[in-house]
Amino acid sequence: MKRIVIVTAAVAVATGGTAAAISASASASPSGNASTVAANAIAWGKCEVSGPDDPMNTAECAQVPVPLDYRKPNGRKISIAVSRFKHTDTKNYQGVLFVNPGGPGASGLPYAPALARWLGGVGHAKTAAKYDIIGFDPRGVGSSKPALSCDPHYSDPIRPDYVPGSAKEEKVWIAKSKKYAQDCAKQYGWLLPHMRTTDAARDVDTIRALLGQKKISWYGFSYGTYYGATYATLFPKRVHRMVLDGNVNPKTVWYDSQLEQDKAFERNMKSWWAWTAKYDALYHLGTTEKAVEANYYKARTAAKKAPIGGKIGPDELDDIVLSAGYNTGYYIPFARALSQWIDGKDPSGLLDWLNAGGEDNGFAVYNAVQAADAKWPRTWSKWHNDAVKLYKQGYRFNTWSNVWFNAPIAFWPFQGGPALKLSGKGAPGMLLVQSTQDAATPVAGGLEMHKTFPASRLVFEVGGKTHANTLNGNACLDDKVAAYLDSGWLPKSHRGPDVLCKAVPELNDPDPTAAAAKAAGAKTGKDLPVGRP
Repeated sequence: MKRIVIVTAAVAVATGGTAAAISASASASPSGNASTVAANAIAWGKCEVSGPDDPMNTAECAQVPVPLDYRKPNGRKISIAVSRFKHTDTKNYQGVLFVNPGGPGASGLPYAPALARWLGGVGHAKTAAKYDIIGFDPRGVGSSKPALSCDPHYSDPIRPDYVPGSAKEEKVWIAKSKKYAQDCAKQYGWLLPHMRTTDAARDVDTIRALLGQKKISWYGFSYGTYYGATYATLFPKRVHRMVLDGNVNPKTVWYDSQLEQDKAFERNMKSWWAWTAKYDALYHLGTTEKAVEANYYKARTAAKKAPIGGKIGPDELDDIVLSAGYNTGYYIPFARALSQWIDGKDPSGLLDWLNAGGEDNGFAVYNAVQAADAKWPRTWSKWHNDAVKLYKQGYRFNTWSNVWFNAPIAFWPFQGGPALKLSGKGAPGMLLVQSTQDAATPVAGGLEMHKTFPASRLVFEVGGKTHANTLNGNACLDDKVAAYLDSGWLPKSHRGPDVLCKAVPELNDPDPTAAAAKAAGAKTGKDLPVGRP
């Protein structure tokens, strides 16, 4: 499954050692006074910041040692980077609220102050004030130690074409993927077997205990929904409240999930091309969806022969515009940038969005988690045949790029799994949110997660095309999330989704002719408010 902008079995083992002892002395309620215990258990200090305006100045940070292998709690340790944005409403304190942005492989350290800011931005600062918001980098990620990296230059431009034009071209990618897996095994073979989501969930429980809390609340986006659901399966009595936005399908972990993504992204890219055609007077890329699509693929073919601006080949072009399939906030800047190139031969707009490479922590963790979590096909013919079948069926845009994003797992040093069977037994009522045209986590995931956790409630954003779209300006969604976090309120249960919210037109189908959109777009479009990753 392609990383969510950008998803991720051992028998559950109780946290041992110091953390367990601290847990026994902590307050029995989520709102209990645990400040003394927490202060002694975690050595909080200043966060690393980029300057005086960095929001991390308002948070505090720490490194928390955790067992590499929870079957050996007194053995080798690794370290989890944690941040905290402290509550200000002591009277109505609700405990700790962990936030995870997904991936797997995305850094969550900045999300402690960010979640408070987003809740405040949609009119619910009072809700945020009731929680200590906990951001963190899961094991192997970012500021946690070690930070997994197998080949920092693996994704540097210009890469071989994702779509193989011959068996020879396909073999180039196979060899590249195999070497990446070998590099991971050589450098971090000791860590890779312990990169399961269950391991990461136990890390959260260790942090919970060190914070002096009996229970946690959780806000998970994308893969963060599977992460949170894993925690709720292992530790159902330690969950206070849980918001899961953009839900992973528990039945397709993980190989089948990327096949379903291919279909959903094809639909969403066609939606963007159709939107672009609607504004042909601005972009001059075609008056129909098919015409815009044809112009895109012409530009892609040309980029293979002569890279755009000398740096953007067909893969890099696909990677740039794929974000329009994740988030409709990218519609305007990407249509503008593509038009500048196709219509005016000016590559600057696209070059502004190019990932220059030189870093692969997120990619390494993504592969490591999914490889360890579940069984994957180990014969290349299975991968090849599934991709060829989908491509012939018309799912052109994302199929082969998704193959290569996951292909190192076919050559991983061990077979992962079995996948944890998620269970809602003993878990409290959760709030699930799902956009019906989410491509990264298709709508079936929300329905299946709802079945898995029977006490949950499911909110549909009907017609929503943006992935994990809460706290982005749809009041129907945001008000329900805040009400739940504020008091535990849940809507009445109905068959299927429990609440239907309409997608907000200006968020879901932005109008580039509007003065506000023009102002937000500025010169490069990079400051267009597109919300979270």
